[in-house]
Amino acid sequence: MQTDTPSTSRLRHDPLVRGLGWASAVLGVPQVVAPERFARALGVDGSVRHRTATEAVGVRELAAAAGLLGRPHPAWLWTRVGGDLMDMTMLTRALKNHDGRGLGRTVAATAAVTAITATDVYAAVTRTRRSTPMELTGATTVAHPPDEVYALWKDLERLPDFMAHVEEVRVTGPGTTHWRVTAPFGRTVEWDAETTEDVAGRLIAWRSVEGADIDNSGVVRFVPAPGGRGTEVRVALRYHLPGGALGQAAARYFGEEPHQQLDDDLRRFKQIAEVGEVVRSEGAPGGKRARGEFPQHPARPLTEDELKEALA
Repeated sequence: MQTDTPSTSRLRHDPLVRGLGWASAVLGVPQVVAPERFARALGVDGSVRHRTATEAVGVRELAAAAGLLGRPHPAWLWTRVGGDLMDMTMLTRALKNHDGRGLGRTVAATAAVTAITATDVYAAVTRTRRSTPMELTGATTVAHPPDEVYALWKDLERLPDFMAHVEEVRVTGPGTTHWRVTAPFGRTVEWDAETTEDVAGRLIAWRSVEGADIDNSGVVRFVPAPGGRGTEVRVALRYHLPGGALGQAAARYFGEEPHQQLDDDLRRFKQIAEVGEVVRSEGAPGGKRARGEFPQHPARPLTEDELKEALA
């Protein structure tokens, strides 16, 4: 007789996992029992090709339901994600070749599957315990000497001013801080960190302590730029992204690409260091999507006094 693994036992009582299991059952039964009627409800005809596709999707849904309700495992959640992508492909093809009759129902079905896909991806990523080490590097040049740039970064409670997904950094003691960060799919993660190395004007290094939602570490170096042109800020980050390689791909698909995040953060740090604020163009519609808008202002021409100061 098989016994539950810790992962299976944990997921068996997870409301979202069980809800998705019952959703698969509710969707699968009518597709197997009455495929032609189900196809017509989606706004497509009841041809043999559509009936066969509908029955196949129904069998897949029932298999997922049995897995999620019987012996739940993250693999069944990823099976739903794969099925969602297949369904999206078929519905997109149906929209492209639609004869116009029942088009509204097909559009509604496509919108519903899109929402279900987002839910399934969220469930699969957040319920997958595997993690993949991520190493990120980025650099920017700031037109100020290393001591000044170091002092700005050293003020850790100001990091949320330019780091898009950092909601709060709170100093908790000598060399210790507490971080609260938004993660993919609207999650929030927190951890305590300790400074492992701090050399004035040269570098700051840190790492998370035991019990962190996401294990991470990093170092930022402040290197004099060639020709006395300011300071090269070089950042290296290492952390474990929950959900493994599939989680990375899903996060990237939903606009949470870590490398781009770091580049954007460094661009904003450069603006704060050189201009005193984060500047956006008038055409930027969303600003800081992770937690509303930055304390930023639309781009505008320099005033006469600002121009004189810049030229000086």
